Amino acid sequence: MNLAPAAAGAPKQAVASPALQKEFDGFIEKFRAALKANDSAAVASMTRLPFMNDSAIRDAAQFRAKTYPTSFTAKNRACIQRGKAVYDRDQENNDNYFVFCGDLIFVFTKTPAGFLFTDVGAND
Repeated sequence: MNLAPAAAGAPKQAVASPALQKEFDGFIEKFRAALKANDSAAVASMTRLPFMNDSAIRDAAQFRAKTYPTSFTAKNRACIQRGKAVYDRDQENNDNYFVFCGDLIFVFTKTPAGFLFTDVGAND
């Protein structure tokens, strides 16, 4: 029995290069340390601003006031600290890692400045 044709038709899961994985591992270690310390300033410094292209969250102070308290509850901080990050590429060919926490997805994207927290969305 040959399963090759069926397997060939399955979508190919993107795989991060070892160098990319190492870079992300360094980033997420710092991000998780900031969450463990509940350090909103450090989290903001690792976030692409304006956050989610929202002009109302264009700087670190606005992120800390508007996004951090609602997105980074104690439960979500704990989830991100222990959750497995899943790699994928988006339609624009960006390298992304996703951490799924209940109803939310936390997105980390490779940018010219390195990895940054870029989005929080609904886990549908």
